[in-house]
Amino acid sequence: MGQPVRDYLLTLCVTAAVTYLLTGPVRKFAIAVGAMPAIRARDVHREPTPRLGGIAMFGGLCAGLIVADHLFNLNGVFELSNEPRALLSGAALIWLIGVLDDKFEIDALIKLGGQMIAAAVMVIQGLTILWLPIPGVGTVALTQWQGTLLTVALVVITINAVNFVDGLDGLAAGMVCIASAAFFLYTYRLWYGYGIEAAAPATLFAAILMGMCLGFLPHNMHPARIFMGDSGSMLIGLVLAAGAISVTGQVDPDAMKLFEGSERQATHAMLPVFIPLLLPLTIIAIPAADLILAIVRRTWNGQSPFAADRGHLHHRLLEIGHSHSRSVLIMYFWSALIAFGAVGYSVHSASLWIVLVIVGLSAVGLVLLLMPRFTPRAPHWAESFVPPRYRRRSHGEAVGGEAGDEGAPGAQHGPEGSQMASPEPERASVAVGVSGVNGATAIGPRSRFTDRDRADSPR
Repeated sequence: MGQPVRDYLLTLCVTAAVTYLLTGPVRKFAIAVGAMPAIRARDVHREPTPRLGGIAMFGGLCAGLIVADHLFNLNGVFELSNEPRALLSGAALIWLIGVLDDKFEIDALIKLGGQMIAAAVMVIQGLTILWLPIPGVGTVALTQWQGTLLTVALVVITINAVNFVDGLDGLAAGMVCIASAAFFLYTYRLWYGYGIEAAAPATLFAAILMGMCLGFLPHNMHPARIFMGDSGSMLIGLVLAAGAISVTGQVDPDAMKLFEGSERQATHAMLPVFIPLLLPLTIIAIPAADLILAIVRRTWNGQSPFAADRGHLHHRLLEIGHSHSRSVLIMYFWSALIAFGAVGYSVHSASLWIVLVIVGLSAVGLVLLLMPRFTPRAPHWAESFVPPRYRRRSHGEAVGGEAGDEGAPGAQHGPEGSQMASPEPERASVAVGVSGVNGATAIGPRSRFTDRDRADSPR
């Protein structure tokens, strides 16, 4: 067990290192080519910030696949399966579409078509759902068209759910990193615990996805120096969907010996078979709920369902008084609680305690962050690894109160010590042809705002 884990860890570290090192030059490139839109009324950041961070993330993806191909315990994935090549092909296509959109703002239908084509490219090369385990029915084989449609639908939904949550600094990358960590634990258990080789590609994809997000996060945490843009959000959404597709329908119940014992025990033991269908939904549960609520809200108000606004869950956290960083952390802990909770529900072995500890810590962290008087601070030994706002201040620095843990000008504190956004002057509207920054759906154009729109208007 130790050697495969070390290989996965090495792949993760190489992916993270390459992504981290490429992000700096990519930021300079984005500024040079003008991929740094002006601030709009609905944006929460205060300074124009370059996009195109997906270029660095795609470089990390390529580096991770190359390293894994040369590792003894992982190169079998490339020899026995065409799924890594299928992933790379689809990722390259969706990444290219995202880069063009970050710079020139592609039409919504073109982006939607590109997402479907990228999914179809993966299907043609074998990365598709072959059959489904249906509760009470058993394993149902899918026709080619059924498998293709289901695969394309899962890819498009996941891409747009991830893109939809990309509205605060570090939010999308952190949530996807947490989700991929939970998915890694699940797929690694299938591969190593049950000896199911079909789970090996999904395990590799999860490790690489964690590396992509971890390498990009230091540049993207508030205040972000660069945004991943659609080139990054659509890319990590596709990789997340590819892992779920790779393992869905590949689990052999006979190999897992799930039908031994009573009917009730067999039904309970079948949970690991159904988790590939449920885990992607739990991973994107928060952004998916946000997506559904936004579509209902916008259509109810007579707007386009793809018109960006300030009604997302993370913006509502800001409106009720949470700071930027606290809002992001709350979303992190919610994601960890849901994703690891789903994984823990499928684990019935001695390793269950690991998942339960993560779920318990996530619940405790969520409760603490929802307490308005609690201010998260890093321990002394970790202060050099975290942003200054999480470090413990000396007595001299604390005199007169904190200036706001965001360091943002004009911040105010409510009666309970929570940060509240102060009124801001109206921001100028953006001229037609200037692309937006965060929060738009991956298939929807970024809306244009008139001079009447205010920064504190509902999003």
